[in-house]
Amino acid sequence: MASSKKDKAIKKIGFYSGLFVLLGVSLFPFFIMLMTSFKSTSEAISTSPTLFPKEWTFQHYADIFNPVIFPFLSYFTNSLMVSLTAAGLSVAIAIFGAYALSKLRFMGRTTINASFFTVYMFSGILLVVPLFKIISGLGLYDTRTALIITMIVQTLPTAIYMLKSYFDTIPDDLENAAMIDGLNRVQIIFYIIIPLSISGIISVFVYAFMIAWNDYLFASIFLSDTGNFTLPIGLYALFSTPDYVWGRMMAASLVTALPVVILYGISERFIKGDLTQGGVKG
Repeated sequence: MASSKKDKAIKKIGFYSGLFVLLGVSLFPFFIMLMTSFKSTSEAISTSPTLFPKEWTFQHYADIFNPVIFPFLSYFTNSLMVSLTAAGLSVAIAIFGAYALSKLRFMGRTTINASFFTVYMFSGILLVVPLFKIISGLGLYDTRTALIITMIVQTLPTAIYMLKSYFDTIPDDLENAAMIDGLNRVQIIFYIIIPLSISGIISVFVYAFMIAWNDYLFASIFLSDTGNFTLPIGLYALFSTPDYVWGRMMAASLVTALPVVILYGISERFIKGDLTQGGVKG
């Protein structure tokens, strides 16, 4: 008995030690970014690097909010509008598409389900030319609408596949009972499927938002006016100007990453939740 407890304690210590090391390795680059953002320009490029700043400065954070150096608020607004709109529309469309593939029986359903796996076989770069022709033909080049459409195209297949997998876990008995009570398919989606799938919907929304927020490839192709730039393009533009310094870049990068971190933190309890149990018990 004593030996068994000792073995469990050793395994527990080993597990948490390995977890701590893995977490430290993963977070170390972000720690360096954070410390560099508080260093002076001369210290950040010094040939004798330091782990912590010798003299702490907040000048780099002040600089990135200076419209002359880095129009952060303009880029942030563009990124937020594109990401929220694209994620919201992608989730809204995916809910109906996923429900159809999960709960309805129609010709070609199996083929459509299988086709979602082919999406992962192709890189996004292969969509650039056809999307560029479509966007240009619609007269939407260099607009936020163009980027929103592109992000929906990018995230919708995965959003449908993820929500379908979630809807598959909802018992058909709930739908049958609802139909007996007089609900139609649309009402079932709004009154039963969506309430029981909040955790899955939130996780898909976070995924779509993250993809749109971090996109650089399509934004660099479909946007040319600096007034429409999103944050990833703005960071590259800052990197390419004489105003570029390491501390300023690190500060801008950290601030750019904050919305995704905050969104994930807020939605974490929904992502981990299993709200279908309440419906099954009822």
